[in-house]
Amino acid sequence: MASIIAAVIPEPNAPVELREVPEPELEPDSALLEVELSEVCGTDLYLQQGRLAGVPYPLIPGHVSVGRLGKIRGRLLDLEGKPFAEGDSVTFLDVHRTCNACWFCLIAKASTRCPNRRVYGITYGFADGLCGGWAQKLYLKPGTKCIRLAAECFERYMAGGCSLPTSLHAVERADIQLGDTVLVLGSGPVGLSAVILALTRGALRVLCIGAPEHRLDTARQVGAFATLNIENHTEAERKEWVLDLTGGRGADVTIEATGAPSAVVQAMQFTRDAGCVVIVGQYTDHGEVSFNPHIDLNKKQLDVRGCWGSDFSHFYRAAQIASDPVRSVPWSLLRLERYGLTQANEALAEVAAGRAVKALIDPRLS
Repeated sequence: MASIIAAVIPEPNAPVELREVPEPELEPDSALLEVELSEVCGTDLYLQQGRLAGVPYPLIPGHVSVGRLGKIRGRLLDLEGKPFAEGDSVTFLDVHRTCNACWFCLIAKASTRCPNRRVYGITYGFADGLCGGWAQKLYLKPGTKCIRLAAECFERYMAGGCSLPTSLHAVERADIQLGDTVLVLGSGPVGLSAVILALTRGALRVLCIGAPEHRLDTARQVGAFATLNIENHTEAERKEWVLDLTGGRGADVTIEATGAPSAVVQAMQFTRDAGCVVIVGQYTDHGEVSFNPHIDLNKKQLDVRGCWGSDFSHFYRAAQIASDPVRSVPWSLLRLERYGLTQANEALAEVAAGRAVKALIDPRLS
């Protein structure tokens, strides 16, 4: 049986290494995906740094991937009940085993908080099989939800990567109204997708504060009205900048997409009275931060909402957007950097340094 090459994080703070894995025997109603592209995102950096709790090391990273169905055993159906065939180009929901039977799924309608959910490339480890996209092939376990995606749309979809469904969830939580001024804190992949989607949702103007400068250039290219480099301005100067551009009131909606705890407080302070703040950047524990609950929150009558992960609806709509020749144009402006499996450590270093706007693993590269 042919072996498959996979890139593996063996333990926290260890470099990625290549391993040979035997091709798995397929269970009923499962498939083997021939990976064409897999994302390198901030989550993968946190995994390599050991900053996420409960990770089953060693593991194969890569939770958002695209490719072609190589082998199918049994039946694999799409959302409309139509069977997939070997050779079809697809992506898939990285969240697996959401039960749709627990209190969070059925009562709270918050499937991202389902205690049974597992995630490819994050909470599935190497012992669970080929469950990450940094490999030549990936095992799609029974019950994995696949989405049809034309091969010519792969790059546009992966330019958004996990930031696209995550940002879809964030703007949904933000309930942006026509004509709103939206402030996005952070110019990484989630921040850039939030800029694009806030405009799609109906915002009149989107402001963006972030760094480095080349990412702010990208933010302006995809539609930001104005940007400010956090590296060159104090917190007081940033607040004054926002107030100057919003008639002295502050943003109607602020989306925090930085990962810095201090940005959560700034999000509240930079938002107008009776405005809305969505926190989507705090994916791992970066520590505590203090704020004045009277001045920063209650007196302002702010609506502050957390936003955790994404569900099938966000992935499905992300694929629909990437497939639309007009709506997907902004993501085609993002610069993509491709790395082979042997270059995985280099890809992580580029993401860590903020030099890559979007890094992708292409297992077909030597």
